[in-house]
Amino acid sequence: MERAELAGWLRLSLTPGIGDGAARRLLAAFGLPEGVFAQPHAALREVVSSAQAEALLQPPVGLQTQIDQTWQWLHTTDNGVSRRVVTPGDASYPASLLETADPPLMLYVVGAAGFDLTQLGHSIAVVGSRNPTPQGATNARSFARALGEAGLPVVSGLALGVDGAAHQGALDAAGDAPRLATVAVVGTGLDRVYPARHRDLAHRITLQGLIVSELPLGTPPLTQNFPKRNRLIAGLARGTLVVEAALQSGSLITARLTSEQGKEVFAIPGSIHSPQSRGCHALIRQGAKLVESVSDILEELPPLGAPAAAAPSAGNGHPAAAATKDPLLEALGFDPVSLDALSARTGWSAAALQAKMLELELEGHISRLPGGLFQRAAST
Repeated sequence: MERAELAGWLRLSLTPGIGDGAARRLLAAFGLPEGVFAQPHAALREVVSSAQAEALLQPPVGLQTQIDQTWQWLHTTDNGVSRRVVTPGDASYPASLLETADPPLMLYVVGAAGFDLTQLGHSIAVVGSRNPTPQGATNARSFARALGEAGLPVVSGLALGVDGAAHQGALDAAGDAPRLATVAVVGTGLDRVYPARHRDLAHRITLQGLIVSELPLGTPPLTQNFPKRNRLIAGLARGTLVVEAALQSGSLITARLTSEQGKEVFAIPGSIHSPQSRGCHALIRQGAKLVESVSDILEELPPLGAPAAAAPSAGNGHPAAAATKDPLLEALGFDPVSLDALSARTGWSAAALQAKMLELELEGHISRLPGGLFQRAAST
């Protein structure tokens, strides 16, 4: 993209009062941004309001600084990592976003030079709570890894909790292979990483995936931007898997948008006692597919994924699928339980239980939860 072209797109996107909808109407009427800004007030008034037409006639405050900053960002080299701006009409603009109700005017993209967003036809979004249970985090990572091993890139939001675990699982699956493993859609400008503790993860993604934002450089982590970016997660992926979510979770926004786009929604059930399971249970009641293994996802995507029988053995989403029958695990059940309750069920002493529970925890058959509770891995 030439500097003058970049300047036109930035001016259009940054003009106060001109949202993506108005910008699309202007582009449909006058062509590229330079054509928009060549119009007199009367011509603009035929497409937008008088106040919007007035705003278009004046360059936004700080425009030149934004142009300089973005141009410099685009031309900063970083060992095979590519930085680009993608606009509607570009060959690398994903068709799946153009088909949504509100496609972004500009996409800022950073990542491995050989990858672009048109390679996401096979992708699945994996989203969920920022505060998952230990089992939820494990499920997110193992499902994402299994999806990656089946050849499906994973799209998520780089947030704490399920998002981060999903990206890590997808990267685990890719290993050193030169393929698009995962895409992170973020709610800030791409000149910053949020949350900061995911800085190393973000760096790994730029080497084997892409990080995407519709927000201009310098945009801080503002609360209102995160629900809005969820439409991009839904739009880029073929379907959405919700791992854990409370009833007020932003993940349910992504699920709703996925459904509205005519795509598949998947949800992992959990304990009836866990608030983090209630969002998934609500989705299942509304028609989302209940998922117990990655095969449940792949069988809904036969043209794109491997047949269910060919799903990777790691794809059951649980670290202890091959565990043999154990009387203590049978007594534990699948709901969170305290040592006192387990002692009452089994008649074992507290000391004997603690020793055995530690052994099972180290083997990955159970998870230790807050409040002194334990929960069995679902496939043990």
